[in-house]
Amino acid sequence: MSNIRYRLLTIAALIVASIVALFPKQATITVFDRATGQRTKQQVTRVPLKYGLDLQGGMHLALEIDESKGTVANKPDAIQRAVKVVRNRIDQFGVSEPVVQTVGTDRIIVELPGIDDPKRAQELVDRQAFLQFQITDKTNALDKVLPKIDAIVRERGGAAIAKAGAGTPGAKPGKDTAATNVLGTLLAKSDTGKAAGDTSKKSDTTNVLGQTNNGPFSKLIQPGGMPGEYFVTHADIPVVEAYLALPEVQAALPPGKSVHWAIDEPGAVPNSPRAFYVVDTRAIIDGVSLIDAKPNTDPMEGNIVQFTLSNEGGRKFQRETAKHIKDYMAIVLDDRVQGRPPIIQGAISTHGQITMSGKPLQEAQDLALVLRSGALPVKLHTVEVRRIGPTLGEDSIRKGLRAGVLGVILVVGIMLVYYRFSGLLAVSALTLYVLFTLAALAGFDAVLTLPGLAGFVLSIGIAVDANVLIFERIREELDHGKTVRAAIDEGFQHAMSAIIDSNVTTVLTAIVLYWVGTGPVRGFAVTLIAGILASMVSSIFVVRTLFLLWLNRTRGAQTLSI
Repeated sequence: MSNIRYRLLTIAALIVASIVALFPKQATITVFDRATGQRTKQQVTRVPLKYGLDLQGGMHLALEIDESKGTVANKPDAIQRAVKVVRNRIDQFGVSEPVVQTVGTDRIIVELPGIDDPKRAQELVDRQAFLQFQITDKTNALDKVLPKIDAIVRERGGAAIAKAGAGTPGAKPGKDTAATNVLGTLLAKSDTGKAAGDTSKKSDTTNVLGQTNNGPFSKLIQPGGMPGEYFVTHADIPVVEAYLALPEVQAALPPGKSVHWAIDEPGAVPNSPRAFYVVDTRAIIDGVSLIDAKPNTDPMEGNIVQFTLSNEGGRKFQRETAKHIKDYMAIVLDDRVQGRPPIIQGAISTHGQITMSGKPLQEAQDLALVLRSGALPVKLHTVEVRRIGPTLGEDSIRKGLRAGVLGVILVVGIMLVYYRFSGLLAVSALTLYVLFTLAALAGFDAVLTLPGLAGFVLSIGIAVDANVLIFERIREELDHGKTVRAAIDEGFQHAMSAIIDSNVTTVLTAIVLYWVGTGPVRGFAVTLIAGILASMVSSIFVVRTLFLLWLNRTRGAQTLSI
């Protein structure tokens, strides 16, 4: 009797633990306002079991390698490394069971179920986050090739290019990143030099070499107050961009030099001139050496991103900055210069910061996340954005539930008709099996997908398969003339080896599927493993407890309905 009591207490404890695991929980989350940067706390109800992409809808992104600025040599290797970076970003973003996989040699498919902020997720996936520190040009290299660039523009039909460029909507460089860079007290702001407003005179002016700037390209730019700095009036920005995009102009640019636009500074006067910078192409250090980045708020500077370089990167940074004291250093993030380059006042080591210039804390957090997860090895661009709507989710749920209910009805019917009273005990244990399986999935933090539902239905059949083996063995023992109690004991004991063998092989197969599979395949494997573990408890422990309870109540029944 004491054995039965312990068994019943164990089953009751499992039932209570399962209900607790499946019960919705209240959680407090912090919500950030992207516009104001204010944080508010909200109470939300979180259900342990969440639906996957095919059941609740979500976001589908297709990304391809961008070869507009040059051919990528080893596409398969580059795309595989890009997949790791994208998956790392999505994991930190907190999406449950995302799908990140390659298609062909140049495309990545990203599927995000049930996301709350699709725009933010797309920005995190797309952002390059390639950080470089580059010295501005001190040799007036651009001025030396201005006549050649003017000649190229004239030859290509400068007026037509200018008209096409001026008509390009949204041709506003630098709007995709936001930050003014500061590297502690060792970097000081440079002299503003000439006022930006002086760039309004854009024809028949004189450059630093004393040449007359009356060419179609040179008349649109004015030198700034530091080496390598040039200003363009707001109206001429699309035209200058169009000229710089010409392959012949790209080829004519000084060797070893690169051109980067400055970001669109927050709070700048509307329609104010924009700067671009000519810098040394060779970066003194880049973001590969970055090992950590975290957002913070400074009372004086507002929201910032503090970053740390590795020891090796810090030594290199210190060595390189020591060579360029009193030079100007552009801090370039995703090909955009972050604010006016500061002047290097002394050697810099492992720590620095990026000041967000009035941007909300959410953007500082996103930038820190992207910097931590690493820069993409190749530039990607989004070729398809598609929302998987609720109609697909409702249809998938309806079909999955219909298949599950039909499968359960068939299993229950067969067990009741064929095994009668013993089948009723198995069906009773099957009810607990469903509860235990769902609780195990909640414990794994699993996400229900349509393949997962298929695995759940399959595991229901596996659950009663163990009872079939046990019942058939009990029948054999009864046919040999043994008592009901002895037949039940022998049936469970001798069927155990076959049950363990069949379940272990299935679990091993599911583990392989989980190990090598992705997305829905892993969901199927998790559901199958949880179902098998729950079936071992329900079909063996629970059913035998029910038999012992029945025998105790009937004081040793002489017959068994089986």
